[in-house]
Amino acid sequence: MINWVLAKIIGSQNERFLKALAPIIQQINALEPSLQALRDAELRATTDRLRRTVQDGLAQAVAEDPQPENPDDEDALAAWRKRRKAAERRVLDAALPEAFAVVREASRRTTGMRHFDVQLLGGIVLHQGKIAEMATGEGKTLVATLPVYLNALVGQGVHVVTVNDYLARRDRQWMGPIYELLGLTVGAIQHEMTDEQRQAAYA
Repeated sequence: MINWVLAKIIGSQNERFLKALAPIIQQINALEPSLQALRDAELRATTDRLRRTVQDGLAQAVAEDPQPENPDDEDALAAWRKRRKAAERRVLDAALPEAFAVVREASRRTTGMRHFDVQLLGGIVLHQGKIAEMATGEGKTLVATLPVYLNALVGQGVHVVTVNDYLARRDRQWMGPIYELLGLTVGAIQHEMTDEQRQAAYA
């Protein structure tokens, strides 16, 4: 009973979490008019700039905190990996508003679909490594384009896992134009592929 009353007064933990993301949504939305004014080539060029910003930030983080010299010190390595992951998250979080706004504009141009605020929220949640529960028809496939693009800026590739060949092929065909407009390459793994074809797709 007490928990129910508190939730009514100050909101549930989930509501408070989502409310804390509102300023990020506002930042993304504020970028929309300037991005709509860009030509396709100019929109594409934002990927190169964002990629440089992200990779320079990661390089700086590595320079400031190099890998421990003793490879046998597992505790030191584990602590360093944790710091490295946290640094990567900070760099990507800084790029998130513009990256998400760029993806939304690319989607509007290529698929005719514009991410709603709730889909932006879902993308932020996925980027943070949390589970975004969405009902059928709320656009999960479109939501995934946001964190995929952002994390692809690191330059290590991103894998989207789905349940079968049909959905993998469909989503590649459906969402692929968004990534391709922004200068990324896209593949899809299918059951009948040879090892060589799989390697090419993973690359």
